[in-house]
Parts: sequence; C-alpha cells; structure tokens
Amino acid sequence: MPRTPHRDTWLRPDRLWDGSSEAPADGVSVLVRDGRVAEMSAAPPLPVDADVIGLPGCTLVPGFIDCHVHVLDERLDTAPAAYQTLRALPVLRGLLAAGFTTVRDLGGADQPLNTALRSAVHEGLVRGPRMLVAPNILSPRGGHADKSPALAERYGTEIGTVADGPDELRRAVRRQARAGADWIKFVGSGGFSSPVDKPDDTAYSQLEMDTLVSTARDLHLPCAAHAFDDESITRAIRAGVRSIEHACLATPLAYAFMEENGTYLVPTQYAQTYFLERLDEDLLWAGQPPKMRRAYRHFAQDLEEGLRRPARTDTKIAFGTDAGMFPYTESWREFPTLVANGLSPVRALRAATSTAAELLDRPELGRIAPGTTADLVALRGDPFQDINATGRVSYVMQGGHSCPHPAQNNTVRR
Repeated sequence: MPRTPHRDTWLRPDRLWDGSSEAPADGVSVLVRDGRVAEMSAAPPLPVDADVIGLPGCTLVPGFIDCHVHVLDERLDTAPAAYQTLRALPVLRGLLAAGFTTVRDLGGADQPLNTALRSAVHEGLVRGPRMLVAPNILSPRGGHADKSPALAERYGTEIGTVADGPDELRRAVRRQARAGADWIKFVGSGGFSSPVDKPDDTAYSQLEMDTLVSTARDLHLPCAAHAFDDESITRAIRAGVRSIEHACLATPLAYAFMEENGTYLVPTQYAQTYFLERLDEDLLWAGQPPKMRRAYRHFAQDLEEGLRRPARTDTKIAFGTDAGMFPYTESWREFPTLVANGLSPVRALRAATSTAAELLDRPELGRIAPGTTADLVALRGDPFQDINATGRVSYVMQGGHSCPHPAQNNTVRR
C-alpha cells in the first residue's frame, strides 16, 4: 500500500550538490513537502510546524541511480519463483540503504519476476529503490543469455529468453511488452560468463537488431544492448538503441560512433575490475563457469586498456554497476573505480544522478531543485574531495520519506 505523506521536513547539511553544478554549495538547506523539493535556502526560516533533520559533516546529493543491476540471482534461474523473489528482498533493502533510490533492472534468463518486484516496491509492500525493468535478456541460441545449452541439446529444455531471426525476435519483444517491460534488453555480443560464446562474438545480424529495436520502438520501449566490442556496438547503434552496456573491449572508433549518435554508455567498470583483480583467487572462481576465468585471463590487457578509454571521450556516461555479478554491498565502488580510470568526481557523480535520469527519461529524478522528487542522500564528508564518501551514506530519503538506516538518529520534531 502507498505510504502516507510526511510532514514538511527541512534537511540541513553542511553542503549541498544539486546534481548539475560543478561543485557543492555550503550551508544550503532543503524543504521537502508532499514528496517533492519545495524550497532551497541558505537562510531558512525557523520551522514552526516541520521536522528538522540535521546532517552535520555531510554533503546532501540527489538519490543515486544505478542503470544496470540484476536483483535476482542468476544462479537461481531454475529455483522456485517464490524463493528467487524472496532472495531479492534483502538486496533491494541494501541498495536503498546504500543511497540507490532508483535502479534499472536489466533482467534475468527465465521468468519475468522483476516486474512483480517493481510493483511491490511501488505499492509499498517491500522497501527498495523504485525500479524500471527489462523483464528478461533476449539472446540468440548459443548466446550470452542462453543459460543451459546442454539441457537444450539433450532434453529440449531451454533456460533463457532465446530468439533467432526476425520473426522470433518480434514475438519475443511483444512478449516482453506483455510482461510489463519498461525497457528491452538484448545481447549484442558474447560474454565472459557465457556457457558457449566468447566475449568478442557478435550475437545478432544487423537485420535481427534492426527488427528487434524497431519492434520495441513501435511499442514506445527503449532498448539497451549488452555489447563489448566494436562490431556489436556499431550494429546496435545503427539499429537505434538508447544505451550500450559495458563496451569494455571498445576502441576509439566505437566511442566516436556513440558520441556521433548521442548513445549513452553504461560502463559497469567495477564488475570488470572485481574479476581482473582476483584472477589468482581460486576460491572465487570455483563458483564460476570454467571458461570465465580463461576468458578474463585472455582479455586482461584489452580490458585494462579499455577501462581508461571512456574518460578520454565526450560520450554520455550513465552510472551502472552490473550488481549481481559481485556482492551488492560493493555497488558504491563503481564511483572510485570510474575516478581511478580518469573521470572527474563531478562527471562520475553526474553519471549516477542527472545523466542517469536523462538516460531513463525521468527529469524529476537526479537533481535537487524546486519541484523535483525528494530523493536525497547524505554522505559523510565531501565526495568532491574524497570520492570514497559515496560509500559513507548516513541518511536516505526516497520520495519524501526517510528510509531506515543504521546511522539515522537526527530528526527533531517541532
């Protein structure tokens, strides 16, 4: 059930960053009313009938937006739907507590369970980020999201939302729409965790991608393409996708094509770094497909070089983590990873706020300004001086409602 509106609330941090400016402003307070930002003032009046939340030592920023998560554990694709759903609930709570007030969930292999989670969050049945979802990942047979090709060959049982050729792809897109899709996600290239293909394989022909994206466009659904290398990226952009996911093997030619077409990049750099830095940790790889470690070793140098390329371009970068490939509690580490690979702190922060909101076509999110949705996060310290402050969340407000957080004990009733 939807939550009832709160009283007027003043938030008083040491400094505020609005999601767009080059730097934070000192001493600016924010009045929240009916779930939206009502006023911003460096000299707020003495509240008469309002709560006051003091945030000393903190920087107030817009709620973070993660444009690439998987809240359902792909290792549980064949588990009962109820169990998969219940396992996602602590994930949602943890993401919200970490300051992620909105996520784009880019689907799983089989049942479209994330649409039910989206509804449950919206109705207030469970606590978590608001969700925009691609129910499943569309894949060719033998492609990145064809999860158990051996079962298909032996028993005729396919695990994954697989489709080949224009006719099957049209049908698959329409089924995603019927399931309640906000986005369509498809694989344009192979992947590191794939059972069969290689990261630099190209998944679909130009005709297939064109058919898929045009069918989605007819239904007013934007598309996101998992694409690692130049060929898969350029085909997806020609087809008209709104975002490219990963691009970790892309060359400057592909980045130039993204810039030329205004395509957003969601680079998911921490996911790659997480595995590259642990190539010698046998325990980690014991739970992964055997070929995954070999693929990371083979492409390690290309990946390390690729991590530094986005910062040298004017490509529109939106924040995304691929959370689910690594522990969800580490999602914030995408920020320092982006900065370590050359992005300025302000560009990394915009990626998770105003630029992410642009990608999702949600102008009411990602900024702090009168009239915007009151998604607000307080960080201990100043992320412009220390980007690791993004991992020190002390307070979260979503849609005007304070969210339970271990560090919260700062409200004064008037």
